[in-house]
Amino acid sequence: MKKLLCLVLCLIISVSAGLAEEPGDFFDRVEADSIGKIERTYDSPTLKYTVESFTMDGEKCYLSRIWVQEPERQIRKATADWEENVIRPAFLAEKIPEAVLVINGSGFVSPIYPGIPDSYPGVSSDYDYTPLGSLTITDGEIFRNLEGVAYYGLALNEDGIQMYTGADNEEVLATSPKQTWSFYEECPMLRDNVDLLPENWRFADRMAARTIIARLDRNNYLILNVTKEKKHGLTLRRTVQFFQENFTAEWVYNLDGGPSSALLCWVKDRGKLKTLAGGTAKVADIMAFTE
Repeated sequence: MKKLLCLVLCLIISVSAGLAEEPGDFFDRVEADSIGKIERTYDSPTLKYTVESFTMDGEKCYLSRIWVQEPERQIRKATADWEENVIRPAFLAEKIPEAVLVINGSGFVSPIYPGIPDSYPGVSSDYDYTPLGSLTITDGEIFRNLEGVAYYGLALNEDGIQMYTGADNEEVLATSPKQTWSFYEECPMLRDNVDLLPENWRFADRMAARTIIARLDRNNYLILNVTKEKKHGLTLRRTVQFFQENFTAEWVYNLDGGPSSALLCWVKDRGKLKTLAGGTAKVADIMAFTE
């Protein structure tokens, strides 16, 4: 009897895992839930995505819906040279030949963008040409670990991308993260559909181009790219409303935006990535979804 019960449980687990690994109804669900025109699609056994264009408050936006089978392996990061420069997203993407969808990632410090949080030791120039965040990890290698400074940002581990809002760095490191991305400490936007943006944060009320990522579950992510093609972009508070009204996300996080915002997608006929939005400014790092 015990052997039979174990066999049944194993079959249930196997079937559940199979459904999680390759959702056959991905494109049917996207079509049913679509809020705009589908501009790009990608379909493989390990990665599926659609990119649709739509208008929000008169501004053109792109929404990418992504399913990835093995997040820890297939979500990658490429960076500019530490403390030396920043690089355009398309050139950083060349470091990851397997990439089929790419967005800009972390905010960064430079002589043009010198701001650092008050909690960081030293002065702004100490951080020139490096990403923001008290913890910086690329491909498992730790480039920065500011002792006693809480971490606000994203970290990728075997359970997918996690969002942290003031975590001790050791807590993050205990999960064996492969990559991190970070921007301002106030950039976590939603958790369990609850608004996290500070009420008095003036940055959240500015109109700008945006790159925003949301997690639905371990394997499913959303990316909202807001352009400035029609007007002046959108505020973070307006995009919070968008996610609250249309999705139930585990969390939503604001990556670098403004001129840094970028969206690059694979074009099958050309056999390469093509910039769909932004991508004209140099950045510190990118987030890439790969085979």
